[in-house]
Amino acid sequence: MGSDAISIQNLEKGFKHKQVIAPLSLAIPKGQLMGLLGPSGCGKTTLIKMIMGMLKPDKGTIQVFDFIVPHQQLLKDIGYMAQSDALYLDLTGEENLHFFAKLYRLPKKEQLERVAYAANLVRLTDDLSLKVTNYSGGMKRRLSLAIALIQNPQLLILDEPTVGIDPVLKKEIWQELIRLKEEEQKTILVTTHAMDEAERCDQLAMLRSGHIIAQGTPQALKEHYQAKDFDEVFLKAGGDAQ
Repeated sequence: MGSDAISIQNLEKGFKHKQVIAPLSLAIPKGQLMGLLGPSGCGKTTLIKMIMGMLKPDKGTIQVFDFIVPHQQLLKDIGYMAQSDALYLDLTGEENLHFFAKLYRLPKKEQLERVAYAANLVRLTDDLSLKVTNYSGGMKRRLSLAIALIQNPQLLILDEPTVGIDPVLKKEIWQELIRLKEEEQKTILVTTHAMDEAERCDQLAMLRSGHIIAQGTPQALKEHYQAKDFDEVFLKAGGDAQ
């Protein structure tokens, strides 16, 4: 197991008699950028919440860095960005960042360094003194991403991180994600609908109705299904089947 950051075995989850995650197994090697693709309601967010330990599976096991989920040790090893922003609107951007830095018990000097780094990465340095209630939707997404990076985690789990972010900043954020993977050997799991983002992942897992219907490198998937884009891969792999 040692070379995998995340190992999922025979995972199942249902809500009110509806199977949301069918028996599903997935391994994500350390230092890889894995993309999770699929339409709304296919189970991406449910899967991520189980990896985080926020939801309990009905069956199966999840291991993250050799710990069975949930495990307290993992709280500092995982940076998480949810689909909906969980921010303190009455606080400034800077106060939000410092609040989360303190939660991770970072030393004061490191707190200041990490807050400056994260704010600069998402281009919020000039807006840190504003209350978050005055932030636009895109600014809130950027602040959520900064918070996910605040404790310098080994694993980043990002649920639709660039929704509502302008194309220039989106490109910069992806450049930074790839740098974090390559230079700092971080493992990154990202859900996305965007084709250009899917192209930049090392591996893709395509999800439909709680099943992984296709998995592999972006290039290999397109070649295997003789497809020009991932919409076509998705359809040929069974994404159009009910």
